[in-house]
Amino acid sequence: MSFDIINPDPPGRPRGWNNGMLGPAGGRVLFVAGQTAPGVGGLTAQWAKALDQVLSVVRAAGGGPEHIGRMTIYVTDRAAYLANLPALGEVHRRAMGKHYPAMALVEVKALVDQAAVVEIEATAVIP
Repeated sequence: MSFDIINPDPPGRPRGWNNGMLGPAGGRVLFVAGQTAPGVGGLTAQWAKALDQVLSVVRAAGGGPEHIGRMTIYVTDRAAYLANLPALGEVHRRAMGKHYPAMALVEVKALVDQAAVVEIEATAVIP
């Protein structure tokens, strides 16, 4: 099972994500609730743990990283996100390989858990 990657022009080919991911017919859609990792450390450590928790839910449903079609990431500090891009890229590649879902990143004032600085939610299509 694989997604058809959809990157029309415009908007063109992005770097680090895809604009559209078309799942196969007959797949089951899995919505993964926002995952946080408060108290783990800074942004990069919390990102790694939250992503690991997302993948844990996907694996429990019978999927893997390649089945994630979309992720929405909420951060409390956009400047910290930009400053940590190289390290966050390494975290992504360790967890997801070269699979880049459609993604959105949103800066928020706060998360429900006050100690969390990142929250990741996902949608996967499980064959």
